[in-house]
Amino acid sequence: MMKKVLILCSLALAFGANAQNVEETFTGTRVINGHSVETLKKRILEFRIEHRFGDIAGAQGGVQQFFGFDQAADIRFAFEYGISDNWMIGVGRSKGTGAPYSSLVDGFTKYRFLTQQKDGTPLSLAVMGSAMITYATASADLTQVTSYPKFSHRMAYSAQVIAARKFGEHFSAQIMPTFVHRNLVDIDDVNSLFSLGGALNYKINKNYGLIVEYYHNFNPSGFREDMKNSLGVAFEWTTNGHNFKMNFTNSRGFGETQFIPYTTSDWLAGEFRFGFSISRKFKL
Repeated sequence: MMKKVLILCSLALAFGANAQNVEETFTGTRVINGHSVETLKKRILEFRIEHRFGDIAGAQGGVQQFFGFDQAADIRFAFEYGISDNWMIGVGRSKGTGAPYSSLVDGFTKYRFLTQQKDGTPLSLAVMGSAMITYATASADLTQVTSYPKFSHRMAYSAQVIAARKFGEHFSAQIMPTFVHRNLVDIDDVNSLFSLGGALNYKINKNYGLIVEYYHNFNPSGFREDMKNSLGVAFEWTTNGHNFKMNFTNSRGFGETQFIPYTTSDWLAGEFRFGFSISRKFKL
């Protein structure tokens, strides 16, 4: 009996030692607006620049606004760091869309506790938590959200589970159930909101890919009527050390506490915009 147990244990150890992790389910730690299941490797520092222009068409776009290039919907700079191969942190600063927040500082932590294997674990799982704070001057109008009666009213939070799977060499998919909480909202809004995100990634080859990302909000009673679900499409280009995404999305802001509850633009009305992100990695 003991001999059989030893044989089984040896086989299990051999299988575990030979199992190979699936690499690059998504290229980079972001999809378009939201996070991907990927994390930075240990001691890798990444610098990110993200930019959104104005509406391409619709009432605020068109040729007079040079299809949105005359406007800047939002801009974000960030530094992110891999504490281990599966755990990363980051901090960033964004202009804010002004609806209602501006002058934003955000931070997050993400941990991947399960990695897909070629002959084993069928998917990858990660958890992500983020926080945002605004340091904008408070409004003197106490009826406005931006009056910030308490310091805590300047803050918002999100928590997310990310489940992803790579199907072959070219196609990957992930889902992102997400909870957002804002400490202070308007009377026609709600503090807490649940959204279910989904993303598809098709790699044309090693350097180029196409991405689609969508977040569906489950509107609780009392939520604002002007809310729209966030939808984005992107073309991705990867070179040695750089990741560049050119995207079109109806979202204006960055981060789950912004693009999930504050997307009000309608794709069908031409209220979508061009944007890009570029990242550069450094080994410390």
